[in-house]
Amino acid sequence: MTQPQISGTDVSANATRTGRLFLLELSGGRIHSMNPDGSERKTIVTECHLPDGIVVDTDAGHIYWTNMGSVGAHNGSIERADLDGKNRMLIVPQGITHTPKQIHLDKAGGKLYWCDREGMRVMRANCDGSQVETLVAAGRGDEDRRDQTRWCVGITLDPKLGKLYWTQKGPEKAGLGRIFRASIDIPQGEDPTNRSDIEVLFDRLPEPIDLEFDLANRVLYWTDRGDPPRGNTVNRAPIDRTATPEILVTHLMEGIGIALDVPGNRMFVTDLAGSVYSADLDGKNERNFLYAQGNLAGIAYAEV
Repeated sequence: MTQPQISGTDVSANATRTGRLFLLELSGGRIHSMNPDGSERKTIVTECHLPDGIVVDTDAGHIYWTNMGSVGAHNGSIERADLDGKNRMLIVPQGITHTPKQIHLDKAGGKLYWCDREGMRVMRANCDGSQVETLVAAGRGDEDRRDQTRWCVGITLDPKLGKLYWTQKGPEKAGLGRIFRASIDIPQGEDPTNRSDIEVLFDRLPEPIDLEFDLANRVLYWTDRGDPPRGNTVNRAPIDRTATPEILVTHLMEGIGIALDVPGNRMFVTDLAGSVYSADLDGKNERNFLYAQGNLAGIAYAEV
């Protein structure tokens, strides 16, 4: 019997896909997979070296994540595994990126983008880890590294306009955090240290961390670890017009990761106190459905 059609999509094919969360446990060095309500939780990867950012390529069946490495050392790395954690592979070895943080997949372009905190860089590479490039260099050397306003942390892309966005968090709760925008590619005749196309979208933020972009509605979301009222929050702002950022979620305990499910009108957020939250995209119906789970970092949502 022929299956009925709904909006041109086969029901049987649609039923094979379900939403999953992929969650990084910083303190335990583990990656967990679970349903969006926290049920059916599985530990799929262990012995990570301070994992921080994660992204999912559902078509290829891969997860990619960053390892910050030892505190103060230049030994960060990026790894890849299947969705179930098998076939783990090191794609960006130690010594290439200092302290990789949030990571973003540009599926169409075949690139991974990430921020390198103490490296003070925005970087990218092919999905196999080859052709590593520095796109933005906010500083160089040990003296610059001591200036935390140069530390790059969160990243996302706007493929429609060919822009990248990143955060430079500043010292803890100092109110010196900023969110920047620039073209994905370096202007001709310039280099990562002297780009003329970098603009500051928002400044004097408490301590902005991870970024996510709602492409459909052209809205930027981010977590902020700083002091209230603007800190320990989730914020959003439209990026095609000037607007004051809107606070959506408050009272996080050192907010870090954020993931959007735009078709489902929901977001997922983690904090260092070990909580996972869900809420509507406007911040309503907030729910803390996991808590005391160790120090949590990056989170990703995918239909798999």
